[in-house]
Amino acid sequence: MTLSPISPHAMNVFRHREDVLPVLCIVSLSLLDLIVFFCGDGVWLLAAWLLLVIGPKACICSWNHHHQHLFTFHQPVLNRLLELSYAFHTGITTNAWVLHHVFGHHVNYLDQSKDESAWKRRDGSTMGELEYTVVIALTGYLRAFRVARRYPRYQSGFFGMGIVVLLLLAAAFFWNPVNALFVFAIPMVAGYLITCWHTYCHHAGLDTQNPYEASHNIMHRFYNILTGNLGFHTAHHVKPKLHWSKLPEFHATIADRIPDHLYIEPFFPINLLPAGDCRIPGKDMPA
Repeated sequence: MTLSPISPHAMNVFRHREDVLPVLCIVSLSLLDLIVFFCGDGVWLLAAWLLLVIGPKACICSWNHHHQHLFTFHQPVLNRLLELSYAFHTGITTNAWVLHHVFGHHVNYLDQSKDESAWKRRDGSTMGELEYTVVIALTGYLRAFRVARRYPRYQSGFFGMGIVVLLLLAAAFFWNPVNALFVFAIPMVAGYLITCWHTYCHHAGLDTQNPYEASHNIMHRFYNILTGNLGFHTAHHVKPKLHWSKLPEFHATIADRIPDHLYIEPFFPINLLPAGDCRIPGKDMPA
């Protein structure tokens, strides 16, 4: 896909040109949220807005994931401001998933006794999706806090921006509790649960020490458009600092090491969208 020309000045701000359009969409949705929060009147209008945006906000969870792996902007202050937007869409605050996911799950995902996103029960059996989601959601911030003790550099952002988000959310409820509930709180809880659940389909049931056999991959075109190539999950785990736009190219270089049964279909309702040819980069076969 050919991108429209990006101003050289924009590249003094963005680290990767491919992030410009997603960030514009995400920040625009935040601005629309603010308009609805301050101007929306009536539960039915707020409920309609919630139903309209809950799908896009679910997709934003993946873009927040990418940002916490590789910060979007050159300037730290812009990264913190973007993380405020992400927090009110997804319930994931600054550095929370850097600690829980990047320094936790990515380090330990081959060892279920240590993995911060472990899908195994203590008896070695596999959790169901609902159980997994509830367990990860209830323990997510606690586990991030535990990891933070080993990474002092990330503590100020984790605690400081977490307090900022809580104060802003409290101020929103003080100003207009009903609007705050529909525009911010419900999407934040939903986004947090979706973020916790999403790791299940990527790894559950894959008990191996081989990183090329430890992740499910999704070649569905629209899934990867909406999630920023998160379907190339083996490539993401092998090179977690690789920018999302480069994952398909890297996947092509390792595709022969990934067993065919690790290519799966996306979940409902994304599986209803056009799949494209779903051809596996690096192989001649469709997924």
